[in-house]
Amino acid sequence: MKPRIMMTVPNLLTLIRLLAIPVLAYLIYAGESYQLLAFLLFLGIWLTDMLDGYIARRFNQITEFGKLFDPLVDKLFQLTTAVMMCAIGKLPVWVPLVMAGKELFMIVGSLVLLKRFDVVVHARWYGKLATVLFVLAFASLFILPREHIWLSHFIFIPPVFVSLFAYVCYGANFLRLRKKNQQRDLTGGNEF
Repeated sequence: MKPRIMMTVPNLLTLIRLLAIPVLAYLIYAGESYQLLAFLLFLGIWLTDMLDGYIARRFNQITEFGKLFDPLVDKLFQLTTAVMMCAIGKLPVWVPLVMAGKELFMIVGSLVLLKRFDVVVHARWYGKLATVLFVLAFASLFILPREHIWLSHFIFIPPVFVSLFAYVCYGANFLRLRKKNQQRDLTGGNEF
């Protein structure tokens, strides 16, 4: 089953978030005089993410496309923010590198699951917790005075650890699904 694009309100909000990401990148990079505007757009993107999820669940507008599109836009939002904060010296380089490695694994893994097993990976509580912690950590960078920027080394430790925990949990779920699929193949499609 390939996800069809359905233009529901949540998918439209996700598309708007996607289009806002390059603007956010520009505002972060543009300098201190644009930081308030960048911060407000950052919050707007995050709040819109929460809103589209609520609308999708509340009004039964959950789509397979949205299940893929929304988390991909979330990852792009987080990685773009990390790279731009690193580019202006507000974030140590290890944070976007760890994030990029984890997200690359997650994207490739999700695509493999979709292609081989026809399974769309759903967000779990640990992935959502990691996202909230990253958003809070990034939000703190907008308000953290430049003379205290060294704190960013510590601010990102909790979200990185929760993110790595999520990585392990998603990996374990993948292995469990793979084993279940192999057992099904061995038994001719019959469940035990």
